Amino acid sequence: MPNRQNTQHGTAADSGAVYSPRLCNEDLAPTRDQNWSWYNIFSFWMSDVHSMGGYVVAASFFTLGLASWQVLLCLLVGICIVQLCANLVAKPSQMAGVPYAVISRQAFGVFGANIPAVIRGLIAFAWYGIQTYLAANALMLVALKFWPSLSSLTTGAFLGLSHLGWVCFAIMWVLQAMVFWHGMNAIKRFIDIAGPAVYVVMLALAGWIVYKTGFDGSPLPSPANP
Repeated sequence: MPNRQNTQHGTAADSGAVYSPRLCNEDLAPTRDQNWSWYNIFSFWMSDVHSMGGYVVAASFFTLGLASWQVLLCLLVGICIVQLCANLVAKPSQMAGVPYAVISRQAFGVFGANIPAVIRGLIAFAWYGIQTYLAANALMLVALKFWPSLSSLTTGAFLGLSHLGWVCFAIMWVLQAMVFWHGMNAIKRFIDIAGPAVYVVMLALAGWIVYKTGFDGSPLPSPANP
């Protein structure tokens, strides 16, 4: 079962009250010990805003002919908007220690709250699939770099992925599941390392690219001419 040490939940047994199992369980009960520090939240946002999806968005802006500073400005504005909205939505849950599915009962009713919960779940499924797909492609490129003989597995495709792509997709799926299965504390520890590590790797790659391509002294080029 998932490991939830250091995080305590209030249950029906604590107060002697009896609640319907359809409306209350260990995952929906208030969290007593909210042990995420500022560093945990900071690392979470570091890993959240700097992702494969962000790179895809940035690349699409460059294809539109935007300059580097314009792309950076667009990304920063978008990140700030998402951060503000996400914090506003999460504030009631943070204060009460209960998840969004419970907080939304105030606006949608006890059973109506299932509607926004399902919508959030579907979005999470879609985003999980997108991120895993992008990560699988990145892993496939790394595998082909070190083992060129695997290129024979890239012929043919099913649902947008080759045979090697599906193998990489399954590997990424299992690696993520191993973290998720151990609960939020495992996710927190992973994010504490992954958040800063992403930026270290990003800066190293940026330095390597500049070294390989040369640097003409203009880090903020103007938009590309059509």
